[in-house]
Parts: sequence; C-alpha cells; structure tokens
Amino acid sequence: MRPDAQQARYFNRLAKNFVTQLNNDIPHKDLIERMLASVLRMSGDARRTDLKLTTASLEEMEHSFDVLEEHSLSRKAVLFGSARSAPDDPVYIQAREFSRRIVEEGYMVITGAGPGVMAAGNEGAGRENSFGMGIALPFETDANEFIIDDPKMIMFKYFFTRKLAFLKDSHAVILCPGGFGTLDEGFEVLTLIQTGKAQLLPVVFLQPPGYDYWEHLTGYVENALLEKGMISPADQHLYLITDSVDEACREVVKFYRRYHSMRFEGEDLFLRLSEPLPEGMLEALNQEFGDLLVAGKIEATECPPDPSIDPNMKCLPHLKLRFDLAAYGRLRLMIDRINEPETTQAPPPPEKGEGGRMPVETDTETD
Repeated sequence: MRPDAQQARYFNRLAKNFVTQLNNDIPHKDLIERMLASVLRMSGDARRTDLKLTTASLEEMEHSFDVLEEHSLSRKAVLFGSARSAPDDPVYIQAREFSRRIVEEGYMVITGAGPGVMAAGNEGAGRENSFGMGIALPFETDANEFIIDDPKMIMFKYFFTRKLAFLKDSHAVILCPGGFGTLDEGFEVLTLIQTGKAQLLPVVFLQPPGYDYWEHLTGYVENALLEKGMISPADQHLYLITDSVDEACREVVKFYRRYHSMRFEGEDLFLRLSEPLPEGMLEALNQEFGDLLVAGKIEATECPPDPSIDPNMKCLPHLKLRFDLAAYGRLRLMIDRINEPETTQAPPPPEKGEGGRMPVETDTETD
C-alpha cells in the first residue's frame, strides 16, 4: 500500500533535508532528492520481496554504471548470438573476426560473457577491449575464458538491468544467429529505437555466407508486419542484414562519420554533429526530409541551454528540428544523408500515411 498524502509529504521532507546537507560540490542534487524520496516512500508498506528486487536492481545498476563510466570515451559495439556455437562453427569464426576488425576501428566490444558467439566476441576483441555482462543462470554460471576475472566482467541477477547496461552507452548492436535470447535482444533494440526510447544506432544482423538465418526474419517482417500495416516501410531502414564482416564494420563506422548523437529539449530534437554540414546540405535536408517535420524547418543552431550537458557537447555543431515522433525510420535515413560526403540527390520521401504508425512517448530523454 502506498503511504497516504501526509506520510508522503513527510518522506519528501526527509529526502529534501538530507540532500540540503550534502556537500555543495555534489552534482544533480535534484535527482538524488527524487531517488531518496522514492525509496523512503517505499519503506512504508512495501513488501519485502519488492524491496529486495529494488535493492538488487539499484546495486546492479550502480556497479555497471561505475564500470562503464571508466570507459565512457570509447565507442562500444554489443555482440549477441548463440551460446551453442562451437569454435569451429562459421558463426563463431565470423563473430570473432568482426570483433577483431571493429576494435581496429577504435571500438570496444560488449558480450554476454558466456560461451559460443559471446566467447568469440571477447576472443576477437581481446581482454583489454572487452566487456562481459553475464547473467546468473542454472545452466550457464561462469564467464568464458577470455573475460573471466576481468574488472570489466559484470554479473547480473536480472535480465532487465542487464539489458539496460547493454544499451546505455552502446553505439552499435550486432546480432549473429542465435536462439530465443538473441531474437529477444534484437526485437527489443528495434522497439526501443522505433519508439524513441534509445538512441538511434546501427543494428546489424550478421550471418556467414551461405546461411539464410536472417532471411527468415526479413520474410516475416515483410509478410506479417509490413504487409498488414503494423510497421512503416521506413522502419526497415532501422537495421541491415549482411553476410559480410566488411559491410558490417562499414555500417557501424559510417553512421558516426558526421552524426554524433541526439537529445530532446522539450518538443525540439537536437542532432549533434562532429563537424559542420557541407555547403548546401542543410537546404537539401529540408527539401528531402520535410515530411519528417511537424512544424518549422531543420535549422543549424547552438546547443540547447542545459547545464547538465557535457561541456564538450556544447561545442559541437547542432541541428534542431521538430519531427514526427512516429518516423524514426525516416530519421535514420536522414542521418545516413547527413553522413554522406557530398550533397548528392537522395530518393524522394514516401507519401504521408504510408505504412503503419506506432504511438510513442513524447517526453523522451535520450541522453
């Protein structure tokens, strides 16, 4: 049972009084106060099982955030795939090669720390450039030999905190052939991107030459989802299917050629760029992607006035737009356009209303 209004106010005052006494150098006191007040309100009549779940979740998030923060300046690619792939399996060999190659491009690799494709990812990336995010399961308990006992090896009790850690600071997701877990991760990533609950990032479905594993997914998406209007045609641009390690690496690297990241400020979306747009490209973007906008136009602008933003981000060029929150597939196409070196003509936008539209939250914070 939730505390009554009088108890809630009491707990809120306790949290406020505590935070007021903290050292003035501690940042984000407003968020600390909210967290403390929430915990105190739960202390009223919450069941012990609920408190245990909340405590373990916070501890897991705290630990994973600390580990990731030590490598916050490094881009990271998450690798998913079957735990049952043997070292001589083409799937294992390809996953190992991709991980080796993406490290050469300056990335670190995150895996689930288990056997199979996960071991291939850690082996290819090497211990120095690997993270392991394991899950306590009755049939998979130890981390693979390439990441075990490493400080970047994190063990989770809950899948939902592990999933949060997988994506929180990641810049690409690579899915190799796998079972239920791989498909779960793949569709969850696409759902989070499609609904604006995660940063746009490259999603690559990778398979060895001669496999038709991901073609079955394509057929299902086209015949069962797209044909029945449950997704938009542009949503198919949220992922790439390939049998080439070269193409998979290119897909990841080129996504950040000029695009850096994005952030909402009120109803406005700000796209951060690592360099200014070439001459003429802003006008071309407005012509080619005007269907994305619900008001105004795409503008070059300064960083939004938010003191919580990293000062280094404030120095980056920004684009501001008020866009259709059901059109993340089209936004992905615009980012591809932004990353082009020249202002070549892009395909015309689709007709309004083409395909299905999915509702999204409008108060998304993607930083």
